[in-house]
Amino acid sequence: MLGALGLSTDEESVYRQLVGRAAVSSADLTDATHLPEPTVRAALSQLMADGLVKRTPDGEFSAAPPAVALGALISERRDGLHAAELALVTLAEEHRVAMAGRSISELIEVVTGVDGIRHRFAQVQHAARALVRNLVTAPFVAVPPGTNALETVMMDRGVEYRVVLERAALAEPGMIAETVASLRKGVQVRVAESLPIKLVLADADLGLVPLTAESGGEPGAVLLHRSGLLSAMDALFEIVWRHAHPLNVSAFDELTTEDAQGADSAAPTGLDRRILALLLAGLTDQAVASQLDLSLRTLQRRLRYLMDLAGVQSRMQLGWYAARHNWA
Repeated sequence: MLGALGLSTDEESVYRQLVGRAAVSSADLTDATHLPEPTVRAALSQLMADGLVKRTPDGEFSAAPPAVALGALISERRDGLHAAELALVTLAEEHRVAMAGRSISELIEVVTGVDGIRHRFAQVQHAARALVRNLVTAPFVAVPPGTNALETVMMDRGVEYRVVLERAALAEPGMIAETVASLRKGVQVRVAESLPIKLVLADADLGLVPLTAESGGEPGAVLLHRSGLLSAMDALFEIVWRHAHPLNVSAFDELTTEDAQGADSAAPTGLDRRILALLLAGLTDQAVASQLDLSLRTLQRRLRYLMDLAGVQSRMQLGWYAARHNWA
C-alpha cells in the first residue's frame, strides 16, 4: 500500500513492524518479517535515509512518527496517492497507541543543524490537518522571511494558519513584505511586544521549538509529540494569541491621493490613520516610515501634530484616544 510513496515491499514490511513497537533490533525484525538478514539491513538503511526510521542510542531501531515522516512524502506525490493517505491515518493511530507507554526521551526528539530544522519545520506543517500556529521571533536562522512556500500549499488544502510576530521581528529585512503577503492569503497575524520562544504547532499533535544557539554554535530544536510539555506549549500559544494585537491588511494598502491630502487639516487624514494603525499594530517608527515611503522626520512631525490635536502628552495616551475616537 505504501509503494506509491516509493517504499519497496520489503521496506514496507519492516516499517510496519517498527510502527507498533517502541524499539526493536534488526535480529528481531528478521524474525518478525521472515526476511533474510541482509534484506532487513538494506531496508533499514533505506528507511533511515528517507527519514522514516531512526537508530536509538542502544543500537535498536524505532519508527519516526508516520504523521510527520510519511506526510512529507505524500505531499510530494499528492496525485493518485489517496490510498496511501488512508494508510497514513491507520499507521499514525497505531503509532499513537504504541507511544502511550513510552519514556520521555521517546516523546522528545532533538534536531540539530539548519538543514535538519528546516526539514522538520516542513514536516510539522505537512502533518497538520486543520491548524498551524506559529510564534515568530528574530533572528531567522533556518527559515528566513519569504522562504516558507508550504504556507500557501497547506492553506490551499484548507489548513488554517495563525501567526504571532514579535514586534522587533517586523524590523527585519523582508518581514513586512512577507507579512502583507500572508495577510492577503488569509493568514491570521497578530503582533506581541515580546515573545518567550519560537514555536510551531501542528494541530495539538506536534510541536517544534527552536533552541537558542551559542555564538558560532550549531542551531538546534526540539520536536515534541503528544505529552504534557506539548500541552503546555499549546496553552502558551493561546495565551499569547489572546493578548496580541491583530494586524489588518488594509493598514498596509497603497495610499491614494485622497489619503495623502489634507496634511494640515483639523482632523486625521487617511495618511494619519494609516500611521496610527501601523504603530498600534506594533511596527517601529522606522518600519512605518519605510512602509509609507515617508522620512522619519515627517512621520514624527505627523505624530506630534496628532498628539496636539488629541490634547495628549504621550504616545500611549494617543493610542487610547485614537482607539476611543476611531482614528485607526
